[in-house]
Amino acid sequence: MRNPNGYGTVAKLSGNRRKPFVVRKTIGFNHKGHPIYKTLGYYATREAGMIALALYNKDPYDIDKARITMLELYEKFLQSSMINKLGKSSISSLKSAFKHCENIHGMRYKEIKAYHMQDCIDNCGKGYSTQGSIKTLFKHLDRFALALDIDIKNFSLLTTAESVPETSKRPFTDEEVALLWANKDFPWVDSVLVFLYSGWRISELLGLRLENVDLEIGTMQGGVKTKSGKGRIVPIHSKIFPLVKSRYEEGHTHLFGVNGKGIVSSTYYKFWNEIMDKLEMNHTPHECRHTFRSWLDTAEANKVAVDRLMGHVSTSTGERVYTHKSIEELKAAIELIKV
Repeated sequence: MRNPNGYGTVAKLSGNRRKPFVVRKTIGFNHKGHPIYKTLGYYATREAGMIALALYNKDPYDIDKARITMLELYEKFLQSSMINKLGKSSISSLKSAFKHCENIHGMRYKEIKAYHMQDCIDNCGKGYSTQGSIKTLFKHLDRFALALDIDIKNFSLLTTAESVPETSKRPFTDEEVALLWANKDFPWVDSVLVFLYSGWRISELLGLRLENVDLEIGTMQGGVKTKSGKGRIVPIHSKIFPLVKSRYEEGHTHLFGVNGKGIVSSTYYKFWNEIMDKLEMNHTPHECRHTFRSWLDTAEANKVAVDRLMGHVSTSTGERVYTHKSIEELKAAIELIKV
């Protein structure tokens, strides 16, 4: 029986094919009057093709969703509201992870199994950080696919990545801090001291713009990574106030800059390594943050204040509203550091 006009057709292709029946629908005509087809899929039997055509006519979007490739899903994800909930560093990691999945970019996402995902993780040639990012990418894509009502099995839950290795964060000793103060005029040693007495992450310190440094009130405001970490206020410890003031008066766009502009972490590490070599130390910038936290714990600073200074979530913190009282409490906590 002939299908109704506009319903679509199931045609058999020539040759020896595993799926010889093509399902297609006319979506228009070219300038010669020849039909322009939209191919809906290929099937092993005519019956299977007719079922697919019937389903498409019932709900065209269902068929389109089933055909969406990983690349298409990823591009839709980048344009969705879900991406707005992630920080810049997280988005950058996901974009990098996507490049390691090139072999399956063209696969229909519905047909991607756990072993496909695991293969991308195992063969990326990178360490735990990149492997974790690939696993996270598939987790986000699975969630997004489910949000689009694509029938998937959530295979990302079955993938594994290298575990984060044990870290050996070593706080600066009092002797090392004294040595830094003795060499505070050596280029960029002041940045190490500001690190130590403020607890910023490297991206946070380098991202501090002058307009977010208030010398009159004695505070710096910045932060990245988490909701609790962003926009947090850290008082300027009295010991480093002259260093911060001196940097501020240099007039760069950022507190720590070169030639009027801010710098990226790769540039900063060159300065850092020179300092470590000169003073015969072996530390990372993040160990300044670790030292800062250790100092606060040793001084038995208020736990809520410590969480705010570190940018951590505290069950007692409540709304992140910095009143005059709360800023004074943060100053009191930070001034407990006497090293």
